[in-house]
Amino acid sequence: MKTSFSRREFLKGSLAASGLTIIATLTPEGVKLAKASEAKGEASTLKPTAYYEITPQGTVKVVVPSSEMGQGIHTTLAMIVADELEADWGKIQVIQAPAADPFKNVLLDSQLTVASAATRGWYVPLRKAGAAGRAMLIEAAAQEWKVPASECTAEKGAVRHAKSGRSLNYGELAPKAARLQVPQDPQLKKESEFKYIGKLMPRVDGPEKVNGKAIFGYDVDLPDIHYAILARPPAYGAKPDSFDEKAAIAVDGVVKVVPTPRGIAVCAKNFPAALKGRKALNVKWSAGSHPDMDSASIEKALVSGLEQPGANAITRGDPKKALAQAAKVLEATYYVPCVAHATMEPMNFTAHVQQDRCDIWGPTQGQTVAQMVAGQVAGLSPDKVQVHTTLLGCGLGRRAAPDFVVDAVIASKALGKPVKVVWTREEDIQHDLFRSAVAHKIKAGLDDQGRLIAWDHKVSCFSILKHMGRPIENGIDMYVLWGLHDAPQSPAKSRIAYGIPNFSVELVLSDLPVPVTPWRSVQNAPNAFATECFMDELAHLAGKDPLAFRLESLKDNPRARRVLETVAKSSDWGKPLPQGRGRGIAQHMCFGSYVAQVADVSVKDGKVTVNRVDVAVDCGPVVNPDALEAQIQGAVVLALSTTLKEEVKFAKGGVASANFGDYSVIRMSEVPEIRVHIVNSTDEMGGIGEPGVPPLAPAVTNAVFAATGKRLRRIPLAL
Repeated sequence: MKTSFSRREFLKGSLAASGLTIIATLTPEGVKLAKASEAKGEASTLKPTAYYEITPQGTVKVVVPSSEMGQGIHTTLAMIVADELEADWGKIQVIQAPAADPFKNVLLDSQLTVASAATRGWYVPLRKAGAAGRAMLIEAAAQEWKVPASECTAEKGAVRHAKSGRSLNYGELAPKAARLQVPQDPQLKKESEFKYIGKLMPRVDGPEKVNGKAIFGYDVDLPDIHYAILARPPAYGAKPDSFDEKAAIAVDGVVKVVPTPRGIAVCAKNFPAALKGRKALNVKWSAGSHPDMDSASIEKALVSGLEQPGANAITRGDPKKALAQAAKVLEATYYVPCVAHATMEPMNFTAHVQQDRCDIWGPTQGQTVAQMVAGQVAGLSPDKVQVHTTLLGCGLGRRAAPDFVVDAVIASKALGKPVKVVWTREEDIQHDLFRSAVAHKIKAGLDDQGRLIAWDHKVSCFSILKHMGRPIENGIDMYVLWGLHDAPQSPAKSRIAYGIPNFSVELVLSDLPVPVTPWRSVQNAPNAFATECFMDELAHLAGKDPLAFRLESLKDNPRARRVLETVAKSSDWGKPLPQGRGRGIAQHMCFGSYVAQVADVSVKDGKVTVNRVDVAVDCGPVVNPDALEAQIQGAVVLALSTTLKEEVKFAKGGVASANFGDYSVIRMSEVPEIRVHIVNSTDEMGGIGEPGVPPLAPAVTNAVFAATGKRLRRIPLAL
């Protein structure tokens, strides 16, 4: 699998080729299809979104705009093209797209692999592109045989004419098909006609990952490559008071010391030398902006923020009046601390800045931003920056940020050579951009029938928009409210599913300097922890079964009801369990998908053991059920780790946690049985990478209550 590919190279090769290349441009009016041969003489100005090329040898080269970080997106997007095209799966070759405006996800207006948007963003364009190619190949064969196209069929990389028994493969037909007009509204397949979509397909990235040929960021190697590692401030706002540049340069292999906005880079001929040079640098740092900040003070500040006036995000009905008239009222406060991304592959990036161009290599979820910031730092226009996206050793949202790109470009520009910036695991945790800690205060009311009639919710947390350098309008950062409230046309599609007649959400943003950014599901997970635990508390107050209580408030939301009913049936909800065991249920909607989970938990001697987790998923049409199940399983494991173990510790104005010795994560021996139940659905397609995370923590916490009678309102759980 080729991992880097420029638009110029594609156009140059495709325009000169004798095969068929189908391209598409996403316009305000929809998808416009074309063929590369229509753009002869326009290689410098043509800006198509290139989807695939059929070579005269019959290979189908599918250009994938989204980053592959283990979620199987290269396979899934290739399946969509291959199915509508009727290609031979054995002849599919996936190529990672370059950074260019035409490769922007239409849902995000950026070339980003975030918000579980890759499949749902590219599904329709890719189907249309594949169907157009199939129609052209059939027409080419019909003309060759002088028969009606209606008598010809495409199957597994060939067109056949049943009456005469003739057939031609796609490689033979591609040159002739390339001379035909591209249909703008090709006939798409019916679901019953799918060959790949909805089926279990082998991963295209699997063989190279198994045989060691797969290229991740750490694997990038270039002639005369140098390495850089940064001395970074131990506290937020700290500045270097002094450092020993001569001592660092004296280390064998160290060639330069480069101050940067985020620390001091030690550049060397090899990584061990860079490490030794950083130690010899012996930086003395100032105390920082908040030298007394620690975990306790952060939690106290966020919980105290709940007593401050907040910015109103949404008010529906009259919650205050409804609460005053409610038969029963309940109030509760919840807290979730910061957690780290702790990706399998720590942050890294490679850059080579030259006089008239800049090449960058590495694992990024955000090609558009990486290209932009690299150009700014290098002093070049974005079109002079070529992004070579490698495979990602996990992303979780962290690799959408460009900080590691900036470090690599600064070091390369100063050195005049290709430089790979490498983070150690300690740096990766201590200088992460965390999932925001958050405090919730919820007050809700029930009528005399035990029905939910009012909900008043205040959130206190850090701002994601602030770290991104984006404006915060009217005190509202919508990123941190996902799962509670969302803009009407937002691609995140993450809002509370319950139909509560009187509902309000307020937000208080902290000014503490802790940097936060999206983390798998962004803030849906900590928000769902509060809402779904509180729903359980309300059910108990109403004297109702937690499942039945939820269904009452979901009468106008059939998809949410469906996943709850499915998971309840599959998990034997309501059947008695031995003493010390309990089941907990939770549901959540985000990124357009609906997920419900039931956790079966045992509690003994203060230890929580999760025995089994049943998950029901409704994401609309399913392209790759194998990838879906894997993503849900991974989401459950990750969420369970944050529920039982993970918490970033702060001290002396910075991060105290440093490695897995003091930042605990779940072990394989603690992973429960996970059973995934896919709900057949023809509703609008949603994402799948993130929606499996949010329901887990409340499902486990509610199960602990069922087993022990104890209400826990903070994670990681401690009895």
